[in-house]
Amino acid sequence: MHHHAYLWTGPKSRFDEEALRRPPHPQPPPPTSSPELIQRYRLATVEFPTSDLPPLETAYWLVKPRSLVKGTWSEPSAAAVWLGERLAEYAPRFAAGAYRGPGRLAALLASAGERLAVGGDISLGFYLEQPAFLSVALVGCGPHRVLPNLPCPLGT
Repeated sequence: MHHHAYLWTGPKSRFDEEALRRPPHPQPPPPTSSPELIQRYRLATVEFPTSDLPPLETAYWLVKPRSLVKGTWSEPSAAAVWLGERLAEYAPRFAAGAYRGPGRLAALLASAGERLAVGGDISLGFYLEQPAFLSVALVGCGPHRVLPNLPCPLGT
């Protein structure tokens, strides 16, 4: 078991493009479907696996391009350190002052450490100034405990 790290920042309006954040249905729509539905399916089929947008379901980071992996750790504590560093880096830009406090960040990290230790995923999101959004995730792999058929982005 190991964890892969992912980080995305960008305009909140782009983050809100949910159609590009959800995987395509396993079965294409029937040929008799509306042209709009068929077009949406085609777009999702092409865009979802290559888009850098955070998926709605954390596990689906694993099907994204390998280049989006920011780090990989077999020790949950090392993954938690990376998460803590990212939160400290971005905390001054958090739009909500309550999330900037060291007590709040410490509580998030303690919870994340517990979850990582049992093979769980971490997915956190924060509004940043300007309006922007930060998405940070740590995804268990080798195999993923909920969706074991998803491939490891590093091929391990």
